[in-house]
Amino acid sequence: MKLLLLGVITLSLPLYAANTDTIKTQNQLIKSKSLLIPAALISYGAVETVVGGKKLLNYSISHEIKVHIDNSISIDDFSQYAPIASVYALNLMGLKGRHKPLEQTFIISIASGITALTVNSLKYATKVLRPDGTSYNSFPSGHTAVAFMGAEFLWQEYKHHSIWYGIGGYCVATATGLFRIYNDRHWFGDVIAGAGIGMLSTKLAYWLYPQIVRRRSDTVCLPYYNGRQMGISISWKL
Repeated sequence: MKLLLLGVITLSLPLYAANTDTIKTQNQLIKSKSLLIPAALISYGAVETVVGGKKLLNYSISHEIKVHIDNSISIDDFSQYAPIASVYALNLMGLKGRHKPLEQTFIISIASGITALTVNSLKYATKVLRPDGTSYNSFPSGHTAVAFMGAEFLWQEYKHHSIWYGIGGYCVATATGLFRIYNDRHWFGDVIAGAGIGMLSTKLAYWLYPQIVRRRSDTVCLPYYNGRQMGISISWKL
């Protein structure tokens, strides 16, 4: 199972990213080069955690934390949502993003659905034990995936105003991932893979959005949250 999963992640994602120079849609272009970074992060995270286990950086980083750090900080439970919240805060401040608020909500809902499906599927498939030994659902880091999903969302909406919005979002997302390791909740590879999944989910959401909008009269979009997981259910007539 681990080798099969690694093969799917390390081969299909890079090939998908490098298959063409651009993926064309009616309203936008997705440059294949922009998919290489998240694909590389997911691939490395899988190698580090699913295959390497405690033999690579996972063990050394976790060991240093356990030896030198006594207290945990739960700020990552909140910081994961900060980049997404920033988009709506900037809207309230009068700074217009790339899309209107309702469109932004639709896009981030699509990204959330992709993230939730990917993260939870991998957690159940890999069954990696967390560093603190509490459960077998360590890989990948959901908190980190949500944070980087939001950071890419913030970047896409406000990069035309200033690159610093995106930089700020990615700094918060990176801090969230580091806190997951600091709190002994995730391996290093979990966080790396989560970052790639979050980025890729948002990029795919921006690619899917124009196609869904073309069928908006026949589309039903229902976000959901069951207390532990969040996502979006989308259906449309062909």
